[in-house]
Amino acid sequence: MTIFDVINLAGGIGLFLYGMSIMGAGLEKIAGGRMEKVLQKLTCSVWRAVLLGAIITGLIQSSAGTTVICIGLVNAGIFQLSQAIGVIMGANIGTTVTGQLIRLADISGDNLLLTMINPKTFSPLVALAGAILFVFFKSPKKRTIGQVLMGFGILFTGMFTMENAVYPLRESELFLELFSKLQNPLLGVLAGALVTVAIQSSSASVGILQALSATGAVTWGSAIPIILGQNIGTCSTPLIASMGASTAAKRSAVVHLYFNIIGTVVFLLGIYGLRAAGLFPFWYDVMNKGDIANFHTLFNVVVTLMFMPFTRVLAWLAERTIPDKPGGEPDLTMPVLDERLFTSPAVALQQARNAVTKMGTRAARNVQLALPMLEKYDEETADQIDQRESLIDKMEVGVSNYLVRISEHELSEDENQQVNELISFITDFERIGDYAINVRERAEEMRDKELSFSQAAYAEMAVLSDAIQEILELTNEAFGEPGSQSLDRVEPLEETIDLLCATMRRRHVDRLRDGACQLESGIIFLDVLTDLERISDHCSNIAARLVGLRRNETLDAHALRRELHTGVLPGYSESMARYREKYCERMGTELTA
Repeated sequence: MTIFDVINLAGGIGLFLYGMSIMGAGLEKIAGGRMEKVLQKLTCSVWRAVLLGAIITGLIQSSAGTTVICIGLVNAGIFQLSQAIGVIMGANIGTTVTGQLIRLADISGDNLLLTMINPKTFSPLVALAGAILFVFFKSPKKRTIGQVLMGFGILFTGMFTMENAVYPLRESELFLELFSKLQNPLLGVLAGALVTVAIQSSSASVGILQALSATGAVTWGSAIPIILGQNIGTCSTPLIASMGASTAAKRSAVVHLYFNIIGTVVFLLGIYGLRAAGLFPFWYDVMNKGDIANFHTLFNVVVTLMFMPFTRVLAWLAERTIPDKPGGEPDLTMPVLDERLFTSPAVALQQARNAVTKMGTRAARNVQLALPMLEKYDEETADQIDQRESLIDKMEVGVSNYLVRISEHELSEDENQQVNELISFITDFERIGDYAINVRERAEEMRDKELSFSQAAYAEMAVLSDAIQEILELTNEAFGEPGSQSLDRVEPLEETIDLLCATMRRRHVDRLRDGACQLESGIIFLDVLTDLERISDHCSNIAARLVGLRRNETLDAHALRRELHTGVLPGYSESMARYREKYCERMGTELTA
């Protein structure tokens, strides 16, 4: 084997990896994030999870990629560990698709059909078709299909380049002797694992082994431990991806490792036991590409079937390996925003959305804690509010930057719109948190100056406080659960709150005129009304955007209000009447603007 053969081998590996990469990226782009949504919805049973894991991995050509997606979903709180286990097992089956495609190169014969389905014939044509679509068409969809086809053609070009480069090794006694030593199970497993870790793809390392089969040196005895080691080596990518992630995400990566290590041990014991009993007569026979692909598939299917009844055992092992960490109050901890998920924008966006949901929940909690302090100030509660607000401010910066980083990657039109909308939602939730701080500061001022409201003012404030907490709850429900009926009740309640505030201002002016309230406390009362009215306005802004997203159009609060008043949206009048009745009864009078 000359230096030029080595260069050709390196180039072939590069082409093979590049072809796999752009083909997988194109397929994932065609899916447009739907894979992750399907994963979330259809992993209620182990069988479904395994099937989905296999299909998705077959599409993106990377078991490590699917496992990293699972880790991201677990890390974002979208997936439970129990859901991830089935998908991870299925991913190991799906990764064998590449090897089965490569085995087509073994097809030979004078028959025209056999000649046409041989990759040496059709892969250049596929690559040409892909290049035409990619270069001469402007449609993003056609260009993406072209990318997939080019990736397929480049993959096989790399495969054939590797085959030609290693062909001279069939005459090398040193190479044949070296390969025979890999029949030692420990050496074979180690070699397979190290190569896979180096190139970060078990599909690619199996492809390299299939290329080496052209030398005639790859026997059953040497290939079996290598293939088993390749399955262990592919665990390195998810393990690296889980660093810095949540405990549950780390457990998902550990499950992947245990699955392959235990499966390898079981297979080695079984196969070497059969050999010792004289039941493996073809141990020294040469393996071709098809044999390698079939054994790779057999191993992953059998091990998956073996583990499917014992997913709880795998979860238990992972939980013992990665125990829970004692941490701070969950409500006062920064959510994880994993930059490694940028390669899967749909998952990264879902993770960002979860963080924004937590912002909304925390802002609402601050409002809930701040309002009672107008009557009785508490230092410990004030500290909690300040800590939570500090976290909300950090989240505003962190999540906004995360979304900007996502937007730097290639996104679909829908994903770009999600980025823009989430940034707007962040602003609204952060402002709600700011108004909660305003209320807390006004309560502190009243404590310091020994001020208080009149009993009538406190009674009215209690009614308004309940309305504010209800609209925050409805807004957070609508944001967290797209399609929720809570969304249709936000605007009627917001208008009711406007009426409440107008009535309370009028009554308070009357009390000031009659001397029933102090002037200084009266000013604070009016400031609090303004703060709470602004909170309600931001809830209205959020609801309008959510309605717009539901209808796939841009809509602001003013446009939504116009539609509501013209009766375009059903249920508005009924909700408005219900809220007026509810809060009018507690106010003890009719509300008028």
